[in-house]
Amino acid sequence: MTMGLSIHRSVRRQARGLCASRGLSLLCGLLVLAGCDAAQSGAPGSPAAAAVAIGKPEESRMWMTVGERRFAITLGDNKPARAFAALLPLTLDMTELNGNEKYAQLPKALPTNASRPGTLHNGDLMLYGSDTLVVFYLTFSSSYAYTRLGRVDDPTGLAESLGRRGVRIVFSKD
Repeated sequence: MTMGLSIHRSVRRQARGLCASRGLSLLCGLLVLAGCDAAQSGAPGSPAAAAVAIGKPEESRMWMTVGERRFAITLGDNKPARAFAALLPLTLDMTELNGNEKYAQLPKALPTNASRPGTLHNGDLMLYGSDTLVVFYLTFSSSYAYTRLGRVDDPTGLAESLGRRGVRIVFSKD
């Protein structure tokens, strides 16, 4: 009788383990699917990304105009980004650097909160030091420290618009 009870308990333990394993697999699968859905719905240029961008508060929205092309920028929720927005409208002649960024000195120094992002992305709007504005138009790795100001909502065509030489860019609230 003890042997039969022992086998019965062993079978029940195995069944519980199998149920737990199936439940964990189901949970992992759902998390993967949710992550894929979130990534797709937030992809630049997607209808969901446009809806999110439209829903941004006005104080976090600004524009960058290069020639005839206008790019929406969402500013970060930080003191340096607010200080930058207070300078707008602003027209800057930006210099080409390294085939991946444009930079210009700002009329005054801004507060900083520098960190090393590791990877800079196409469309990042950053502050180098306290008074150099940088617009990145290619994604690459960097060991330099920057203060994040914001990001171009949809950087499609940004590199082509900025070109390979210096360029005049207008930053504005509307």
